[in-house]
Formats: sequence, structure tokens, C-alpha cells
Amino acid sequence: MEYSHTDAGLLRQPVGYWSWAAYKATVGRTRAALADIGTTQPQCWILEQIARAENAPSRAEVCGVLEGYLDTGAQAVAAEIDETVARGWVAEDGEGRLRLTAEGRAFREKTAVLQGELWAERHRDISDEEYLTTLKVLQRFIHNTGGHAWHQ
Repeated sequence: MEYSHTDAGLLRQPVGYWSWAAYKATVGRTRAALADIGTTQPQCWILEQIARAENAPSRAEVCGVLEGYLDTGAQAVAAEIDETVARGWVAEDGEGRLRLTAEGRAFREKTAVLQGELWAERHRDISDEEYLTTLKVLQRFIHNTGGHAWHQ
């Protein structure tokens, strides 16, 4: 690929613009691919949180983890949980605990395959060392500007 500027020119480019452009491209691509199979990114997050949990999590526990993801918010996560229940992917028991149904487990496997393909697409021609450096540099930018970010 050709870069937008020479190395000297890139050194003068604003990280805010390029991090925004990377966000827009990667999240947009992910969301479009998930929409093609009939789901949303928050619904995939919900299925993953439930699948990874040692014990069936509560709605509040899932919302607590996911509400900060891409500024989604607790209300939106709760609505997406409702949608996963309506689609038959998640069952909520009398104690408010969430479990994947057989359909939910099967759909989660489908989304995991797609997520793996998207990961490979995004990481094409990017070494693990370059990726690690990129994330560490972005975290330093966040720290240096007084921001806070966390991802599980």
C-alpha cells in the first residue's frame, strides 16, 4: 500500500484524525459484516460475555461490562439484551441470569468465525510487534491527554 505522506509528513499528522479514521473504518466494516448475517456488534458482545462467564451472569453484570464499549450506554445494552432474548439466542431465568440457548450457541459460533475472518483482514501485513506497538502508543496518547480507556 502507499502511505498518505512521506515519513516526515506523517510525523506532522494529527493522531486524533488518524485514530478516528481507523475507528470509523474498522468499526464500520465490522458492523456492516455483522449486519449481513443479521446481528449487531452489541449483540455479539452480549453473546460473548454470556459464553465466557463461569456462572450465568445477570443482566446488570453484562450491562456493567458492556455499557462503556464504544460509548454504547447501559440503556442500549439492555435493549440489545432484550433483542437477543426475543431472537431466542439468550434465555433469562427467574433470578435474572442469562444463558445461551442452543440457537444462541450456534449463532455465536457463526459470529466467531466471521470475527476471525475480520481479524485476519484487519491484521493483514501487520506483524504482532507492529500491532502491539500501535496499541501501546494509543494507550500512551490516552494517558497523556488525561483520558481513560479500558477493554476486556
